[in-house]
Amino acid sequence: MSRSKTSKAWLREHINDPYVQKAKAEGYRSRAAYKLLELDRKDRLLAPGQLVVDLGAAPGSWSQVAVAKLGAKGRVVAMDLLPMEPLPGVLFLQGDFREQEILDALLLALGGSKADLVISDLAPNISGIGVSDQARSMYLAELALEFAGKCLKPGGSLLVKVFQGAGFTEFLAAMRKAFTKVGSRKPDASRGRSSEMYLLGKGLKS
Repeated sequence: MSRSKTSKAWLREHINDPYVQKAKAEGYRSRAAYKLLELDRKDRLLAPGQLVVDLGAAPGSWSQVAVAKLGAKGRVVAMDLLPMEPLPGVLFLQGDFREQEILDALLLALGGSKADLVISDLAPNISGIGVSDQARSMYLAELALEFAGKCLKPGGSLLVKVFQGAGFTEFLAAMRKAFTKVGSRKPDASRGRSSEMYLLGKGLKS
């Protein structure tokens, strides 16, 4: 299939996607909001007063969900390589999560506090080369896990997007080493044909 035909097919699917339509109607910045809403409903991730770090935040739908759940005393620190329109209650940092400078800036933004929850929807720009895309996605997941180990309070949680393929088994083992409970999740809003899934680690080991 040519690139133009593929692009048209994607656009047609996107326009007709019920989650896209629902997001527009309910004021969310993207359909991804419904992934976090479902996961929160099932796993009780978000609670008033928490400090949450949102990795790969743009365009901001996960931050929208989080800040609404956290209330006036909660706080969201978000980052992405892409720009994000401001959201009340969200401190946004733009930069490359693979660079030490942005990692240090994120830790500084926490103001010495430890986070209750890290949510990561990080994904690389897709090149179409499967082996390369998988390796880069797993690297981002590994960085998210390493960062969570530094910024989470003992007992804190990490929700991280992964793609099934090379490196997944090893990453799952690393999650189990870091958290007391680890489970896999595939939200209804995650497209069925996608190999994406989410790993949820609860109870960061001290």
